[in-house]
Amino acid sequence: MNPDAPPNGSAPTIVLVHGAFADASSWADVVRQLQEQGHTVVAPANPLRGIAFDAAYLAGVLRQIDGPVLLVGHSYGGAAITNAATTATNVLGLVYVSGFAPDEGELLINIENGSTDSVLNTALVQTEYPTEQGDGTATEFSISPALFHDVFAADLPAAQAAVMAATQRPVAAAAFTEPSGPPAWKNLPCWAVVATGDKAAGSDVVRSMAERAGADIAELEGSHVIMISQPQAVTDHILRAMQSVGTPAGDRSVPAGAGGD
Repeated sequence: MNPDAPPNGSAPTIVLVHGAFADASSWADVVRQLQEQGHTVVAPANPLRGIAFDAAYLAGVLRQIDGPVLLVGHSYGGAAITNAATTATNVLGLVYVSGFAPDEGELLINIENGSTDSVLNTALVQTEYPTEQGDGTATEFSISPALFHDVFAADLPAAQAAVMAATQRPVAAAAFTEPSGPPAWKNLPCWAVVATGDKAAGSDVVRSMAERAGADIAELEGSHVIMISQPQAVTDHILRAMQSVGTPAGDRSVPAGAGGD
């Protein structure tokens, strides 16, 4: 058990939200380490169908969790938590892991296009998926398996990246083209892990968004999937956030310095 954790029944649940081209198993080693220290962890499925839909789904997950929450998002999952936590009254803080922290009205496609570190756009494969409207379809993207290792997971063994490429979940184009809503990071304390070798989201834009949000930033040398290649370091930063927000259930004051300008 973690000796720094609040008394039983008052410690926040840690909710880990995965990003695009992945699923909740990307958090497996982080989940294990957090559970070994006695923390309650939930790693829900992110639908990857667009910011509005995904944020609404995640907000529903959060409403059904009894007690306070520390909300963690990887990559596109950062955009989802940015929007979902705006209406969730039990979220005490946000942790971005190679994560997007968009401001209101911003589009992820424009953020990506502004990165000089990201090469994601050169690796995407476009496909179609059926919608609920008759025979209509909508566009989704995956990463070319041939490029997955170099773009997404360069610090992992090639064989491991190949498995991840084969099991990746495509993301709807709407995730990149829908405007983001009011950001929760303006009203909540934030932490961020920036991977200096991130060629997917782009280290430069991830860092700039984290700085804008006023986040407590840890920079780690590694790829976009830093929580897989360096789970201990990512877990440590999540625990740093837990030590700050893990107050008893009756104390909901937001720590000083919360949010950005």
